[in-house]
Formats: sequence, structure tokens, C-alpha cells
Amino acid sequence: MSLEPSKRVDLTPAATLSESSESKTIPWSAYYELTKPRLSLLSVVTALVGYLAALPERDVGTLFFFLTGTAICAAGAATLNQYIERRTDALMKRTKTRPLPAGLVSPSNALWLGVALSVIGVAFLTFGANYLAGALGLGTILTYIAIYTPLKLKTRWATEVGAIPGALPPLIGWAAAEGTISPLGWILFGVLSFWQIPHFMAIAWTFRKDYGSAGFPMLTVVDPSGRKAGIWATINAVALLVVSVLPIFLGLCTWFYASVATLFGVWMLLRSIAFAAASDKDGVARKLFFNSILYLPAVLFTLVIDRWMLF
Repeated sequence: MSLEPSKRVDLTPAATLSESSESKTIPWSAYYELTKPRLSLLSVVTALVGYLAALPERDVGTLFFFLTGTAICAAGAATLNQYIERRTDALMKRTKTRPLPAGLVSPSNALWLGVALSVIGVAFLTFGANYLAGALGLGTILTYIAIYTPLKLKTRWATEVGAIPGALPPLIGWAAAEGTISPLGWILFGVLSFWQIPHFMAIAWTFRKDYGSAGFPMLTVVDPSGRKAGIWATINAVALLVVSVLPIFLGLCTWFYASVATLFGVWMLLRSIAFAAASDKDGVARKLFFNSILYLPAVLFTLVIDRWMLF
């Protein structure tokens, strides 16, 4: 089954917020929602894990500028993403109440806010931490906005491309701590990259009708049976399990972390297999999603504890 996204997306005035339709009184909460605070918080937390896992010196100033810069970069990228996707957001039930399609914020205001936040965030990382952290922050924004976001309407492989900016925050943290990227930093990048695929396959299945109505050729849209999504989630869960236990073989952690990573990795793999095998995938997709939500803090925080207290 093939899609032609450009023919499916309704670009009529009803689906697009006009530049002149700015509300007289704009609640600040609308601007706050533009930054996708929960997603931005995830970026900050994973970046902090990378920073702490590098066993940095106790430098409060660097920590402050690095965390603040990461948060502002994430907010800027999220705002620019919503600016670019305001038309397709208006076509999906779960996103049509966002500030831009709902008419709470004008596109021009969102654009300038996103640009300003991105510039400030990169500046914080560059001059408050180091140039490598700043470059990685800029790279995260550019890959998310200039590559991943446009590809979402063109190819089902956009999800895999989007995993790259989603996995860069730990490298920002590692760079802020060390000024370079050590093998464990790259392992964290791999963990975040492979984790995102089963996580998002579960989401893509749950909201497949929404994605289809907006013209996004997600794997769950081009293959309505969900079989390919389940198989792809399983393959990436295997890769996640393998990559997550590499630190023990490289002498970078103890068996405490390795045991937790193995336990949660096997759990994620079993959920992915169940998702692939089920004929009625709704329930198993939700279980896979919640498993993925539990996986990340359990494994990442265990790594930090292992490195700080046991290693």
C-alpha cells in the first residue's frame, strides 16, 4: 500500500492558521505548550545522564549552563517543529488543539520564538560548557527540524531518522563533562536510538488513523496489519539488549547495571515479540508503550548509580 502524502494533506484555510488571526490576548500557557515541555524534559534528563555517567568534576557553573542550554535548545526545536507542522497538526485529533492549529498563537510569533530559543540554547552550551556541546546542540536542532520533520510526509523511514536527534542529548551531556565523546557516551547514544523504535512503533499503532488522515506514511499506515511494525520493533529490541550490556564487557560498569539492563531489555524484547505476534494489537501495543516508559529511567539511572557508587 502506498501513500501520496502531498495529495492527502488538506491545505485549505480551515486547516491553516492565518498570520492575521492572532488572538488579542494570548495566554502564556500557549507559548509554554509550544515548547512541548514533557518531551523537552526527557531531553534534559537523558543529557544529564550522559553528563553524570562521564564522572565529571564538580563544576556547578558548567552544570547550570549545560542543563539550561539543553532545555532551551529542546524548547526551540519543539517550537519550530510545531510551526512547520501546524497544517498537519490541524488534521489530527490528538494535535488539533495545540496552540497553532487552535489559533492561540500566530505562526510568526511561533517562528521567532523557536529561532530565539534555539540561538540562546546553542549559545549557552557553547560558551557555558564547550564548543563540542554547542555543536551537538545545534546538530540536534538541525537534524530534528531540517531533516526529520520534512521527511515525515515523505517516507516511513523518517522514524529512524528522527531517532538520531532523539539520541543526541546524552552526547551533549558527555561532551559538556569531558570535552570529547568516550565509548560509553556512544553506547548511550545507541541505547537511546534503538529504544525509540519499539517505543514509537507502539505509539504509531495506537494513533495510526490520525497519522493516516494527516498523510504521514508511518509504517503502521503503509502496513495496516501492523506485522512489519511488530517485526521492526522486535529487531530493534534485540539491538537494544545487545548494546545496553556492552559496558560490562568493556569494563565500564559492574554487574549491577548489567543485570538491570538485561532484565529490562528482555522484558522489552518479549513485549515487542508479543506485539509482532498478536492479531489484535491494541492491548499489546499499550503494554509495549508502558514497558518502554519504565525501561528508560530504570536502565539509565541504574547506570549513573553504578558509575558513581559501585564502579
